[in-house]
This record gives sequence, structure tokens and C-alpha cells, in this order.
Amino acid sequence: MGKYFGTDGFRGKAGEGLTAYHAYEIGRFLGWYYGRQGRARIVVGKDTRRSSYMLEYALSAGLTASGADAYLLHVTTTPSVSYVARTEDFDCGVMISASHNPFYDNGIKLLNGDGEKMDEAVLEKAEAWLDGRLEVDGKPMRDLPQATEEGVGAVVDHSAGRNRYIGYLISLAVYSFKGKKIALDCANGSAWAIAPSVFRALGADVCVINDRPDGVNINLDAGSTHIEGLQKYVAEHGCDAGFAYDGDADRCLAVDENGALVDGDKIMYLYARYMKERGKLVTNTVVTTVMSNFGLYKALEEAGIDYAKTAVGDKYVYEYMVQNGNRIGGEQSGHIIFSKYARTGDGILTSLKIMEVMLAQKLPLSRLAEPVTIYPQVLINVRVKDKRAAQEDPAVKAAVEAVAAELGDAGRILVRESGTEPLVRVMVEAESQDRCRELAERVVNVIRAQGHAAEG
Repeated sequence: MGKYFGTDGFRGKAGEGLTAYHAYEIGRFLGWYYGRQGRARIVVGKDTRRSSYMLEYALSAGLTASGADAYLLHVTTTPSVSYVARTEDFDCGVMISASHNPFYDNGIKLLNGDGEKMDEAVLEKAEAWLDGRLEVDGKPMRDLPQATEEGVGAVVDHSAGRNRYIGYLISLAVYSFKGKKIALDCANGSAWAIAPSVFRALGADVCVINDRPDGVNINLDAGSTHIEGLQKYVAEHGCDAGFAYDGDADRCLAVDENGALVDGDKIMYLYARYMKERGKLVTNTVVTTVMSNFGLYKALEEAGIDYAKTAVGDKYVYEYMVQNGNRIGGEQSGHIIFSKYARTGDGILTSLKIMEVMLAQKLPLSRLAEPVTIYPQVLINVRVKDKRAAQEDPAVKAAVEAVAAELGDAGRILVRESGTEPLVRVMVEAESQDRCRELAERVVNVIRAQGHAAEG
């Protein structure tokens, strides 16, 4: 993980941790790096945050100053940028979004020309440029050439690319959604116009909430990080299912007809089982992260399906899938990757695939998810001064080992750092919620007692 670019891009408080200057310099670097053999073509999308416009304009200025053409998709989803980058011969793609973070944060995600998370080697060079230590052929690169005359890049309205992505999603549907009442929570983010359009085109009776972005309400008591709103709506309005997206719509959580949560673990299970029954589950393996629940693994074992575990982050899930030829993988949080159809997590695609299983098997979502019994889990986020120091503290490590020994085979503890925020996450699974909280708080109290906590 680099100084600026974590597991999901360069993220920080807009105007402070991530500034217009950063965006401009990243644009300068990308325009130069991809333009060494000719004029670069770079596609750019953004979410609905107020600061996304500031960063989009600064990034575009940097790109064109280095001679690249910037193709703007405007407000769109991260997976749409991935799709357009890989299908329309772009050198790379950029998504301006802080995903599920509050509106005052923002981020810059870089995707390569295949629509995948950017190669580490390129990110390292970008970071070197931002820090003034970029070298080319062993010599310091103090400045990048400025384009002049006809060499200056252009900014191109490319909303047609977003529309082609919508058409692609519609084309993937196997069944009509006619007769199904579906609720969509768009988080006042990137999905607000795209997801309802797709579901209506497929014939669903669509009910939409949180589709009025104003620049500051993205993810505010809405979307996949506040699923309770959709749960209540589905139950009260008699919907067949509901789907909640995050700010840039690369993740999706579902709600069944009773208002119960169907998280990423259950989504992976029901689709993997559907694939296996049709002989389509290549490698017979679901790729998960270490954060997936015990209950998922037990259900997969009972279904005769293997599983793999990676570090947390859809980036690592995708890398494993590519290396091993797997078809489905993802995270409990709702980042689900269907490698046959996409190179990143895609929330809207995920909701379409869930609909496919419901319609193919003629079963309600509650029945499809029923075999997965989720173990009680508590996750406590501790804001810390130094993530590595907190985890490596001998007293903290001893507390973690003591809890693990106490749990034995009846649960587990996992302590890890956030890839995007100054947080250490302490997660415990055990036989009861109270037991989980007791053990998790035991470790958190040690972190605080050792002086690692940043709050108060």
C-alpha cells in the first residue's frame, strides 16, 4: 500500500487530504505517462459529491496540459468507467469518488486500459511524481513537458459511453422483471439515474429512495451503509426485493421480501450454488476475504463448493480470481465480482444477477439465502495515530492471542488496518452478540490504554 494510493485509490478529505492540486498533478502525470507514444485517451467519471466537480476540472486541466484528451462520463458509476475503459480502447480510466465515505471526503481511483485496478508499478510512479522524486532512465524528472499549440489536449463530452454501459447491463438480463416490485436505494450517489433506468427497462415495478443528490447528501443515512432504511421500505411497501448501492455503486446489499438483510456473503452463496447446479461454477470455488462469516463457509461446504480467502479489498479478490480462473468472488460488504462480465465489483450487475436467480428458480430471496446462518459478529473501528504501530504493539498482540485462544474453534478474532482511513478494525465472531462485543472491547481497550487511539 502506497503513501497516497491505498486499496481503493487516493482518498482523503476534499480540499485538505486530497486537493485540486493533487488532481491536477495526477492528470499531468497520466497525460505524460500514457502520451509518450502518442496522444493519450483517458476516460473520467465522478460521483455526486460537490467536490467531485472541483477535482474533475483540475484533473482535466492536468490531462490536457500534458497533451491528453479527457473523455468525461460525468456522474456515473465506478464499474461503468471500468467497462468503457476496456471496451472503447482507452489508455486508462479515472473515477472520482470516495465510495461509501461521507460527502466531505473524496477520492481518485485509477483503472488500467483493461478496466482493472491500476498496476502497482504505475501507482508507484504517480506517487513518485507527486513527491518530486520521479526518475526516468535513472535521472530525476523535475518537470513534465507542457503541451503547446495543437498538442494541447481536448475535453470531450462522452456521456454516450455511460449510455452504452446501461445498454450492456440491460443486455445481460435473461428474464423479464415484469410483475416484480423492486425497491432501489441509490444512496444519493452514482446509481441514482442508472439503476432505476435499467430496472424499468427490464419491466420491473420500481420504487426508488435516496435518488435526489444535492452534493452533500451522498451516503447520508442512505445506501448500503445504512441498509435499515431500505429494510423498512421493502417491508412496508410489499416489495419482492430491495437493492442498496453505495456512493459509486460498485457494491450492493440486498433485502428480501420480509425486510431481512442479504449481505455479500449470502449473495455469493446463492449465486455460486445457482452456477454449480447449472455446471457453470468454473473451478468450483468462491473467492472471499478474511472478513467473510463462518456461516458462509459452512453453507458452502454443505453445498460441495470450495472457497478461498484473500486479504480485505476487492482488488485482492480480483487478482486471485484472475490468477486461478474463478468466476465469482467478493466481500461481505457487497463488492461482488462476476469475472465473466466485469473487472470490478458492480452493484447494479449484482442486483441483476440476484434477480436472475430468483426468476430462474421461482423462489423468494429469503428462501435462496436461507441456508447461510450468519454467526454473530461485532466490528469495532478504532481511529488511531499509526495503524502499524497499534497492531505491532506487544500488549495489543498479546490481547489478540489471548482472545483467539479463548475462542478456540467456536469463533475467531481478526484485527486489521483500513486501506482507506486511519482506522484499526477489530472483528470478533462468537456464539452470541454479547460475547463478541465483550471480547472485541477487551482488545480495543488495550489499544486505547497503550495510547494508540487518536480520539479524545
